[in-house]
Amino acid sequence: MASLLALPEGGEWIVLLVVVVFLFGANKLPDLTRNAAKALNEFRKIKDEPAQLEEKHKPPV
Repeated sequence: MASLLALPEGGEWIVLLVVVVFLFGANKLPDLTRNAAKALNEFRKIKDEPAQLEEKHKPPV
């Protein structure tokens, strides 16, 4: 049985791409991807901060 939340396959990606282009316009797509990459990088920084803080505040042995 196929999962209801399965990722799109094959031609479904093309349909999704066409819908995104119609919604946002071709001129806005580079900005959209750039902003998404910046957000992902910020998320990764925030995710790694607790480990870095623990290393800084480790008591000397």
